[in-house]
Amino acid sequence: MRKPPRGLAAIPWRLPIYLYKLHLGWMLGERFLLLTHIGRKSGLPRHAVIEVVHHDPETHTWYVASGFGEKSHWFRNIMKTPQVTIQVGRRKMTAEAHRLSPEEAESILRQYAQKHPIALRELGKIIGLQYDGTPESLRQMAEQIPVVAFCEV
Repeated sequence: MRKPPRGLAAIPWRLPIYLYKLHLGWMLGERFLLLTHIGRKSGLPRHAVIEVVHHDPETHTWYVASGFGEKSHWFRNIMKTPQVTIQVGRRKMTAEAHRLSPEEAESILRQYAQKHPIALRELGKIIGLQYDGTPESLRQMAEQIPVVAFCEV
């Protein structure tokens, strides 16, 4: 699994944050969310824009995958402090984060694969995993990519 980008390489990954800061986050629709979390070392608010892989409107839960695995800063931060704020479009809410089991993650990623098969293949390429559409490759992805549920509180 590849490491998260740092320095200048991180700029493209951080640009969507500025859309939210300019009150233009609605342009990303419900496919992305702005996560505000607490830095595990600094104790200061931190931000990340991450893709929503599934949304359950009945339980008010948004599911995301940590594309850079357990090394993602936002993932490491929410594992320490799971109380977060998320913004989807224009809607901002408090939420509690928890990591799904590999079996639960596989179920969520399967739904994502059905809706966005090309996006899942591209995600695999970006992070250094091969997804070829088979159940075995999906299972392998679910074991290596943490999937997190953000439940509105």
